[in-house]
Amino acid sequence: MLFQSKIFRGDRVIWMVLLLLSLLSLLIVYSSTGALAYRQASGNTMHFLVRQVFFLGAGLGLMLVMVNFLSVKIYSILANLLVYISIGLLLVSVAMKFMGLSSGSGRTLDLGIISFQPAELAKISLILFTAKVLGKYQKSKGDLKKAFLIIISHAAVVCGLIFVSDFSTSALLFATIFTMLFVGRVPLKFLFIVVGMGVGIIAFTYFLASQFPSAPARVHTVKGRIDRFINGDPNSEQGITQADYAKLAIYEGGIFGKGPGRSDVSNYMAAAYNDFIFAIIVEEYGLLAGIFVMFLYLIFFFRSVVIVRRATRTFPAFLVTGLTMMLVFQAMINIGVSSGVLPVTGQPLPWVSLGGTSLLFTSVAFGCILSVSYQNQINSEIQKPPIQVNMPDEDFEMNK
Repeated sequence: MLFQSKIFRGDRVIWMVLLLLSLLSLLIVYSSTGALAYRQASGNTMHFLVRQVFFLGAGLGLMLVMVNFLSVKIYSILANLLVYISIGLLLVSVAMKFMGLSSGSGRTLDLGIISFQPAELAKISLILFTAKVLGKYQKSKGDLKKAFLIIISHAAVVCGLIFVSDFSTSALLFATIFTMLFVGRVPLKFLFIVVGMGVGIIAFTYFLASQFPSAPARVHTVKGRIDRFINGDPNSEQGITQADYAKLAIYEGGIFGKGPGRSDVSNYMAAAYNDFIFAIIVEEYGLLAGIFVMFLYLIFFFRSVVIVRRATRTFPAFLVTGLTMMLVFQAMINIGVSSGVLPVTGQPLPWVSLGGTSLLFTSVAFGCILSVSYQNQINSEIQKPPIQVNMPDEDFEMNK
């Protein structure tokens, strides 16, 4: 069997979940990128499918390398270096944005040979760093306080830099770190302080946008999303918003869907292949398929819980906790936005949405989790008592 080989090591259930999500990704990306292909690829509808195959394959290959050749200790060793590299890249990205040297929202850093979003590296780096600090300071309340101060100071810098161009990713990362602090037994009084600070920052941002029209554009974006979620989007009266199209796709999909490749709404949505891909899944394959997708992420979550419980050291346990919560939160946000439960944000569906380097960073997260699960398997084999063979008396006499 494929997943019984010595190549696909680690939790076999998670490997199966990734395989199923990969197949779903190829089907839905090919279907939802038709209009995009005519805009950007001269009508070549195979262009984005081939692109997705390449990045999914590269991501799976990267996971195999991580599981088979990299020790979990390496992630702990690299944690500090990576978080400071991330801060440096975020600073460069922000500087380029304010100098007008970056295009679009300023999330992408173009290095010539390769372009990527520094926030994707920062998410994984900060989780690695948080797991390392929590694992190191667990012996006393003083240690936990010290861990809290170290983590929250770094999180404030990283999330603050991401906030400049991407509020939703900043909030997602901060929520993940907060969850890790809670799991890491940080005193509740410190966590309440963090919650208060978070609410205060959002309230201040909203007030700043209301009172100062010249405030940065990202501040007004946050206020606009809050207003549209509470009061409704004025454009909804005309039924032309992305959220309206997503609701229409889910409504037209019904229980069993319209069939593969028969999505109409994807031709009118700007982000049908990314932020609203869950709605297109339901439109083509029905509500049952949507429930199945959510079930796959739940399976991944519960298997990750098993990995955490079997971990024999604190760093791997906190690492899997953080990466799992980040991926699950991201999936919940994408599904919530597509169904109209949450305000519109820019979070893709992990391992399903169309992606480039972002898929590779997602594969790093999965690779870390699978590496820890494989290390757990090795530890359990080492701890097994040796098998004792009881020889019959006559055989014993013959062997004397």
